[in-house]
Amino acid sequence: MQTHSPRRNARSTVRLTPRGRAALVATGAVLAVAAVAVPLLTLGAGDGEHRPRRLVIPEGRRAGQVYEAVDKALALPAGTTAKSLPKAELKLPAEAHGTPEGYLFPATYPIDGKTTPQSLLRSMVDTARKRFDGGGTTAGARSGTASVYRTVTLASIVQAEADREADMGKVARVVVNRLRRGMPLQMDSTLDYALHRFSPVLSTADTKLDSPYNTYRRMGLPPTPISNPGEDALRAALHPTPGNWLYFVTVGPGDTRFSATYEEHRRNVAALDLRRESRTPSSAAPR
Repeated sequence: MQTHSPRRNARSTVRLTPRGRAALVATGAVLAVAAVAVPLLTLGAGDGEHRPRRLVIPEGRRAGQVYEAVDKALALPAGTTAKSLPKAELKLPAEAHGTPEGYLFPATYPIDGKTTPQSLLRSMVDTARKRFDGGGTTAGARSGTASVYRTVTLASIVQAEADREADMGKVARVVVNRLRRGMPLQMDSTLDYALHRFSPVLSTADTKLDSPYNTYRRMGLPPTPISNPGEDALRAALHPTPGNWLYFVTVGPGDTRFSATYEEHRRNVAALDLRRESRTPSSAAPR
């Protein structure tokens, strides 16, 4: 969400879902991008020697992260899973144009000696389709005159932007309200996706990037999901919390402030700036 101060716009926290935090603690497997720690997977061997291992994909991981996780889980050279996409024959909606982003469903997947990158990717996409069809996503999307694919795209933004599960419905409402008013979404997460990074800080120059994922310059939703959202984010996208909010900013952990006017939003951004300044060591020389 737009959090402009006159200097720059930024998010104040690194957002990890509860499952993502568990994966980070359990395995220590992380991908360091732009100084932000992002959990990739939890890999368990089971209780018995002959029991299959399990690959856990947390909510909100991008397709590239999932490919890396599969490569690591199957002890394959980096890039193997990404290269296997054409052979996987994934059953994706026509709107996806062959890109599985949004349909690599976050869940636990068994691994054994016969598991291949193609079989894992097919399992993830098949799981997504079953969850979307059986969990009310299809019916809910139709009742809201949106396609399932657009609903998944909205959910991926909610997953990336919400600081906690309790805020997901409000974030979804902000997106819906801005779409209905013909306002640019101005979501930092979509721009991060365009820049192929995970950054808590975006510069004003970043917001000028010429990309269909730059929702500061382009109207509407981005052309594809920006991650693979979980069920909580999907529910929020289907059933946004009632409200007239148009803005939000995360001032601190667990403190996301929603507002209906730009004036109120600027006050919230000022609170974020003040918090940042209070945490920045003074550059003045000691006396």
